[in-house]
Amino acid sequence: MSIIETDAVLHEAHRDNHTHRDVNGGWLRPAVFGAMDGLVSNLALMTGVAGGAVSQQTIVITGLAGLAAGAFSMAAGEYTSVASQRELVEAELAVERRELRKHPKDEMRELAALYESRGVEPALAQEVARQLSRDPEQALEIHAREELGIDPGDLPSPLVAAVSSFGAFALGALLPVLPYLLGATQLWPAVLLALAGLFGCGAVVARVTARTWWFSGLRQLVLGGTAAAITYGLGTLFGVAVG
Repeated sequence: MSIIETDAVLHEAHRDNHTHRDVNGGWLRPAVFGAMDGLVSNLALMTGVAGGAVSQQTIVITGLAGLAAGAFSMAAGEYTSVASQRELVEAELAVERRELRKHPKDEMRELAALYESRGVEPALAQEVARQLSRDPEQALEIHAREELGIDPGDLPSPLVAAVSSFGAFALGALLPVLPYLLGATQLWPAVLLALAGLFGCGAVVARVTARTWWFSGLRQLVLGGTAAAITYGLGTLFGVAVG
């Protein structure tokens, strides 16, 4: 009796606490990585220009130009990519819808065979396939999930992808420029703020990975800082060579 009660308690605890993180990342991953991309690219761009011993005004204009160019480029690329992916999926769904309309029995047998391959008894697999095939839209959804691995009702939006990429990149790219806009006259406040942002983005990424927040934060800080240091060095070299 005590074993049964213990099992019941464990089952209750498992049911209450057994949760998983969003392994697909949802909106978090593209937003964070978009901001991170804006941070690294604009910080590297600005430090590269600053290494050439140019004026403060030139650095600010470079940073704002990098923000605008990168954000529009990200938005256009994301829109095109997601739109192309969606069009491909819709084309495949049209093929599947046509097959369900022309050859319903063949498609039903195909679905039954799929369930059989997963261990369902043949008679039961055929009955399940028959019942699920009664509604054409439900049959299309099931075939799409089983054969194509997609959900017809949850296709990505190109516009949402473009807007979110634009906003995330612009927000990240703004950080290195912000100290200058607030009156800074030297590069180091921009670098410090950008590095803090990189650490923060890396820490947030830990929510969709198995790494600890401090490891992800430090890794991104080192990578972004290295990129900025290299471009600053190149800017200094080119500035001396041109001068």
